Amino acid sequence: MAETRTPDTLRIALAQANPTVGDIAGNLARARRFRAEAAAQAADLIVFPELFLAGYPPEDLVLKPAFQAACRRALDDLAADTADGGPDVLIGLPFVEDGKLHNSVAHLAAGALRAVRHKVDLPNYGVFDEKRVFAPGPLPGPIEVRGVRVGVPICEDIWTEEVVDCLAETGGELLISPNGSPYWRGKADVRLNVATARVVESGLPLIYLNQVGGQDELVFDGASFGLNADRTLAFQSPAFVEDLTVIDWRRADGRWRSVGGPIAAPDDEDDKADYRACVLGLRDYVAKSGFPGVVLGLSGGVDSALCAALAVDALGADRVRCVMLPYRFTSQESLSDAAACAEALGVVYDMLPIAPAVEGVEAALAPLFGTLPRDVTEENVQSRARGLLLMALSNKFGPMVVTTGNKSEMSVGYATLYGDMNGGFNPIKDLYKTQVFRLCRLRNRWRPADALGPDGPVMPANVIDKPPSAELRENQKDEDSLPPYEVLDAILQGLVEDETGVGDLVAAGFDPETVARVERLLYLAEYKRRQSAPGVKVTPRNFGRDRRYPIINRFRDPGGRA
Repeated sequence: MAETRTPDTLRIALAQANPTVGDIAGNLARARRFRAEAAAQAADLIVFPELFLAGYPPEDLVLKPAFQAACRRALDDLAADTADGGPDVLIGLPFVEDGKLHNSVAHLAAGALRAVRHKVDLPNYGVFDEKRVFAPGPLPGPIEVRGVRVGVPICEDIWTEEVVDCLAETGGELLISPNGSPYWRGKADVRLNVATARVVESGLPLIYLNQVGGQDELVFDGASFGLNADRTLAFQSPAFVEDLTVIDWRRADGRWRSVGGPIAAPDDEDDKADYRACVLGLRDYVAKSGFPGVVLGLSGGVDSALCAALAVDALGADRVRCVMLPYRFTSQESLSDAAACAEALGVVYDMLPIAPAVEGVEAALAPLFGTLPRDVTEENVQSRARGLLLMALSNKFGPMVVTTGNKSEMSVGYATLYGDMNGGFNPIKDLYKTQVFRLCRLRNRWRPADALGPDGPVMPANVIDKPPSAELRENQKDEDSLPPYEVLDAILQGLVEDETGVGDLVAAGFDPETVARVERLLYLAEYKRRQSAPGVKVTPRNFGRDRRYPIINRFRDPGGRA
């Protein structure tokens, strides 16, 4: 039972919670648990993120009438709970009104649905496609919550002035913005700048509540915060973890202000935030998909070592199985490094030589291949044998295969379709090779507080320091086929992230032939990427949801060439 307060005080609980798309009963149960905790802390109001009852983003699932009806039943059940006199509720769901489907927030109090507000500004860029499924709502007025006129702009509604201006002009006293804002590097500063602009324009304090958790390729980092009307930080919730923040707000001289809100320390490096995003994305993908654990090939190289560390930090060593799949080109150095990495992480480690599989495939092909010289075909047979064996282990024992290709490789097609690209999820899909090296060094000196893996170094220094190699032929090095990764990644940053023209990259000092070759490889590999496993998004433009290029594409940027 909430305490009786004066009209000049309001205790607000903010549920930075982790829903699961489509698990309406589970999301309702989660909401009830958070509300009970808020009631125990005498909150007047509890707020949940955008579309919480459905899970976000529901994509085309939200178009099913049965899904819409199930969300509405859950809302009515939660509304009935509020007859207990406990906290009012603001919660997001898909809501049908006058035959139109909206992205909405409902106010529940005293056992009933009291008000609904619809999202006005539907994003339709990058990972967002809301105009496909939702109708925009009218400009909203505030909702009265325990005598306070609360404006509820939903996520994108605060990215421009119009909705907040309307709420301020119609008597809003306090802004609460429920969000489903996915993570990418630098996103926290962007959000803060947007929120600050709305506070300056409206003169109203603003609470920014964000979802947390992984959903397919997206990771929601939470990191909710509030700003007082004078732009001072009212509170800061932690990132990448569920959290219930309860804050007292008081009105003095006609203005609402927070009273002693908690301030969580942010990650002090962007790479730390990226690492935590990869851990959370993998953890939730495995958990929400129902896999008992994961299995991955541990080659002794840097990519698989980082994926193994991420998997152990996400799931615990007892749910991670690593397999060395050697062939005659596998060096003793790689065998030693993989074994040392597995020992440091404490995982089950198996040795499964692939020679019988490779030689069997080559024998089967011999009548057709005849005396043709060996080439990349035989190299790919090795990779595909490894992929086949890992998938067989997954089928037999149940764990999901983690695939381990980085963004540099995925960009230029330095990966084998149906081979090392096999798998259910890729935690490093959006990390360039140079960042993979950085995150390995980072994890050896730092462990996230919520990680389930061990303290201290978790991979041998030699894994990070030795020249990368696919080890598919004698003395092979990645730089035999690719530019040095420092050069390759800088060119890809321009071509992929920034859409920089070839001519501009050449003008910046890159070799014209190298830039043209990288651009060509980038386009040619589109068909591979279209068949690749999903993976955690950490950059503004990941492959898949953000960057949508045709598979058949003969355009090449002349870059000033004739």
